[in-house]
Amino acid sequence: MTLREKIQLRWRRDIGENVWMALATLRGHKLRSGLTVLGIIIAVTTLIAVVAILMGLDRNIQENVQSFGTNTAFFSHLPSVQFGRLTKEQRTRKPLSYEDFLAVNEACTACRNTTISIFNQRGFSRARYKSEEIVGFDFRGATEEFFSVYANASVKHGRPFTAAENLHRVEVAVIGEDLGKGLFGQAEPLGKEIIVNGHAFTVLGVFEKAKGWGGGPGSEEDRRAVIPYWTFRKVYPQEEVHGIRIEAFPGMLPRAIDQTRDALRRQRRVPFDKPDSFSYATAESIIREFHNIVGMVALVTMTLSSVGLLVGGVGVMNIMLVSVTERTREIGVRKALGARRRDIVWQFLVEAMALTASGGLIGVVVGFLLSLVVRSAMPSLPTFVPVWAVVLGVSVAASVGLFFGMYPAVKAARLDPVDALRYE
Repeated sequence: MTLREKIQLRWRRDIGENVWMALATLRGHKLRSGLTVLGIIIAVTTLIAVVAILMGLDRNIQENVQSFGTNTAFFSHLPSVQFGRLTKEQRTRKPLSYEDFLAVNEACTACRNTTISIFNQRGFSRARYKSEEIVGFDFRGATEEFFSVYANASVKHGRPFTAAENLHRVEVAVIGEDLGKGLFGQAEPLGKEIIVNGHAFTVLGVFEKAKGWGGGPGSEEDRRAVIPYWTFRKVYPQEEVHGIRIEAFPGMLPRAIDQTRDALRRQRRVPFDKPDSFSYATAESIIREFHNIVGMVALVTMTLSSVGLLVGGVGVMNIMLVSVTERTREIGVRKALGARRRDIVWQFLVEAMALTASGGLIGVVVGFLLSLVVRSAMPSLPTFVPVWAVVLGVSVAASVGLFFGMYPAVKAARLDPVDALRYE
């Protein structure tokens, strides 16, 4: 056996002995150890639980947004994603109009297709069939191109409305699967009349189930009702809030957006030195905005977790100082038998790291259980704990023990063996 192999063997043996002694000490003072690392457990639990929720929410949001079509862009007079108050300029913007849609349709050569939607902005929509009623869902009027521009607007049962039905203002509707189940149960919805906000519409088709429609953010419920655009204008003449969605040819989305912006600026007579009087968003931009929010939430979570780690670290330092005092004679005996300073330092450092790492492991387990509870309570939020979060939680917890255990360990190593043996 070479000298290097002997050193490595001795090093592994010493580390193993220190870990065993540290675990024995923790088992001997279970209550004290648990109270000491309580702050670390809470901090790691918070970190793991928040990461699990954010990762699940991020995955869900990406699926929902991308389901509208990754090669599309949505234009409206207000931002699709807005945090905080609207600016004065935004509050004074005029809604988009059907004339704006015609201008875009004519000018956008990079657009494969375009559609316009008009929305019910006057309170919650109510749908009723006999004694069943559903309140609060996505209710809009749209042109027949809606079914090709939106990637998640496939009709599973029945058929979409046609250009002729739109032009002649026929009172028909295509509804979401969950809206249909809520109103009709297991009965056949096609051909039946539903009452939406006091007006009757005949059900032509049922959408293939899609996420994020009328059930709130992250919802998997498909509660929507789409009627022809001109039917909506006939039945609800007071509504004026429009949205325009464009579908670009493959690889031409940036060009399509530029052409649409130019067309809208000309149609709305926006001076060349003024900003757009409208907003637009793509799947990528919405996801990017959401990631910015996630980043802020993660920063706040890390700050709160740091406070818990600091409290736990101070507790570890305090308990290790007490431990040094209680084991002064033990330290003297070890030194008298030939233990070096670094042996004493490593003994107490490993003990401190084992203490905090065990708290980190408990925090990981509790955080994982909390994520399972959230997932069971909200099936539409697929929470999951990534491996990097587990490694980070345990590593940071162990690092806290290393940092805050350094002073007690050095203090123990500097004890005079003679004085330590005399200590009572």
